[in-house]
Amino acid sequence: MIYHLSLQTAGFISGAFLLLVGLPGLLRPALVQSLTRHFPRSFLAGVVLLTIDLVWSFWLLSTMEMGEFASFRRPLLIALPIGYVLVLRFMQEFLAVRALGILCLLAAEPLLDAAFFHYEASRLFVTVFAYLLVVAGLFWVPMPYLLRDQITWSTRNNARWRFMHGIAVAYGAVILALAITRY
Repeated sequence: MIYHLSLQTAGFISGAFLLLVGLPGLLRPALVQSLTRHFPRSFLAGVVLLTIDLVWSFWLLSTMEMGEFASFRRPLLIALPIGYVLVLRFMQEFLAVRALGILCLLAAEPLLDAAFFHYEASRLFVTVFAYLLVVAGLFWVPMPYLLRDQITWSTRNNARWRFMHGIAVAYGAVILALAITRY
């Protein structure tokens, strides 16, 4: 275990995140749709998210047990900042989407780690959310235009937009309720 999160903490984090993403989309749809449409090509958002990815990856690499691969730690710690600079220099197209995909992949592991060895069925809400993050990350990193297409599809009409954000709010509320009552 690297993160030492309890299932309750993971539930609080997941539920709060889903509520923070879903509620503004329900309460102020026009503003959030406008911001969301500009997100995939936002260089500033890409730099911020990629910096978070770098710091998280650097911390993870410097603290995790690597076993027989421990000799690779120093070269990888040197390669991470170099890769960061190269990505900023040469991969500016859809940088925000790629960085968000990497962040989704990084965020899924602590959620899965927290649900590990818990046998109650309610843990599956956190686990399913983690695997949705993994699937999203696996698609958005190599094919970032998919998020742009998903945003275009969901913002095409208000009913679709409200339905998607309503699902996020409901799922977040369920995870929060489970974190309070069951975990």
